[in-house]
Amino acid sequence: MKLHAYLLPLALLAARHQTEESPDVALELGREHTEMFYAKDFEVLWPRLSERMQQGLGGSVAALAQVHDQLMSQVGEEVELLGEKTPDVPSGYAYVREVRYSKVPQPMEFIWQFDSEKVVTGFVITAAKKEAESRFLEYRTKTALRLPFEGAWDVFWGERSLAQNYHTAYPDQRFAYDLLILKDGSTHTGDGKKNEDYHCFGKRLICPGDGVVVAAANDVPDNAPGEMDPAHALGNHVIIDHGSGEFSFLAHFQEGSVQVEAGAEVKSGDFLGLAGNSGNTSEPHLHYHLQTTPTFNAGEGLPPQFLNYVADGEPVERGEPVKGQVIRPAE
Repeated sequence: MKLHAYLLPLALLAARHQTEESPDVALELGREHTEMFYAKDFEVLWPRLSERMQQGLGGSVAALAQVHDQLMSQVGEEVELLGEKTPDVPSGYAYVREVRYSKVPQPMEFIWQFDSEKVVTGFVITAAKKEAESRFLEYRTKTALRLPFEGAWDVFWGERSLAQNYHTAYPDQRFAYDLLILKDGSTHTGDGKKNEDYHCFGKRLICPGDGVVVAAANDVPDNAPGEMDPAHALGNHVIIDHGSGEFSFLAHFQEGSVQVEAGAEVKSGDFLGLAGNSGNTSEPHLHYHLQTTPTFNAGEGLPPQFLNYVADGEPVERGEPVKGQVIRPAE
């Protein structure tokens, strides 16, 4: 149940530097803005919204008041606070307030998102997420998979719990990864306003396993950092049939860089294209997941166990990388 959203998806915001104070700051910001929203203190809240949010809301305080009335008429009053979280969103601050409302039986989440200047970049009231059920928790990957890149990359989202991997709430992406490159705690140099500022932008992406390309896209423009293209969720992408009921999805390639087309036979280690920022993403990164069908949003996620890689300096013969690790193919 998603009631209303003015939020760039937390899950697709890739990592930037996070200060040690962030959790406390996020908690204070979230509580303060929730109180203002509930109290209808719109004259104070309005100037704290980003220009993009103000435009999206119709450019007026009255529109914000209307959004409030629409939301609260659906959920009712907050009757119980179940918990508060400050997710790791180093590009700014995020606050998740899990509550019960008087008109909705299931727990709900009120989520606020702020940039590094503490400006509101989004909010949403939505049903509380949980890990999608899966019949593949004990599954062993049939395809001999390698990491789909060269050199060392960082795992920003990856693991089997919702706390470590927002993808786990979605059946087809139950075991998905978002991967990028951090240097000195940041994904980019300078102010990060250009894709070329990002360490992973333009890096070579590699075929993870033998198979046949069943779909590819190469002409979706790269977003400017901070912008998103939900109409083309995968952006430029490659989908590979490994011939064993396993299909690899690699998404967000740089426009014009994809080297393969549907029907092409590919081998593990083949060059596929360059990391980009196309599709439903706010900054350059690689999205990878394995599933049971070649159709996005219409399959069941499979846990991809990669072979012969190094995680935080330790060799791994077969494993599933987790959030926070630095991983690279073994020499």
